[in-house]
Amino acid sequence: MQNAMAPPITACARLKASDSMGLLHTAGTLSLTIVGIILTRFGWFGWLAGQVLLSVAWVQWFIVLHDSGHETMFRTARLNSLTGRIASFFSLIPWKSWKRVHGSHHRWTGWQDLDPTTASLVPRKLGPAERGFINTSWRFWLPAFSILYRAGNYWNLPRLRRLYPDKRHWHPMFWSAALYALLYILVIWLLGPGRIMEVAGVSLLVSLMIEDPLLLSQHTHIPQNLSDGKAVRPFGAFEQEPFTRSLRFPNWVSKFLLFNFDAHELHHMYPFVPGYHLRRISYTPMNEVDWWTWLKTVKRIRAERFLFQNQNDSGIRI
Repeated sequence: MQNAMAPPITACARLKASDSMGLLHTAGTLSLTIVGIILTRFGWFGWLAGQVLLSVAWVQWFIVLHDSGHETMFRTARLNSLTGRIASFFSLIPWKSWKRVHGSHHRWTGWQDLDPTTASLVPRKLGPAERGFINTSWRFWLPAFSILYRAGNYWNLPRLRRLYPDKRHWHPMFWSAALYALLYILVIWLLGPGRIMEVAGVSLLVSLMIEDPLLLSQHTHIPQNLSDGKAVRPFGAFEQEPFTRSLRFPNWVSKFLLFNFDAHELHHMYPFVPGYHLRRISYTPMNEVDWWTWLKTVKRIRAERFLFQNQNDSGIRI
């Protein structure tokens, strides 16, 4: 049941980032990665166990990237920057692009056409090929969204240049993308594509399959505003609650596996609070829903309706 009123920002000022907590979460993710890679060398059972651990680790690296980008994983700015760059590598997202685009996402949440991460889902007429692709991907759990999310928002250099033409913004994103691309090429050259696929191919696919509904749960099929090219005011942090959705997983999943990444409304309302502290805020947001209830419902909806409509259009309220 939703609480009557969200706590004021001053009441949450004590929930600060901690270097020890940041180290604990990052070291846990790194350990999971190392153990998972090692296990893949010990027969079929070891390989399978390794894939399970690595599937979790890749998702956690994305969450570490998210919190480091907000500078809430550690108290120390240098540790956030260092960890964010490492997490970017494992998340397949350039660090500078992540920082800039995700910052714009928080600034323009609620304005679908101005938020760079939701602009591609502004309602429009879909062609047969596009409609067939997204419906098939959604039905068969093919992680098209997680891949397109990365490619379209963080690797699409022409789009990034249009969005951020100032050289002070564009140049760091360009060189960051170039550096990570070179690193991936170097790793493929040193280890070989076959070895990489053997160790991480299945687990990476599974992690992207997990991220697909996790990312889409946060803002999709919720009524948003359209600026239509007009000058508009960004919504404040507390005002973004109606445009955001949270999933409620079992406490142990939320705390130990997702680092409270499922508490997305609280994150938008209190972006200065570290993810690992979000569930300490005594407030149940208006759009929080049980994860299984949400997943069963949206998987019965065709992707073209789920992605390009909202609950006012479809009549499906979750």
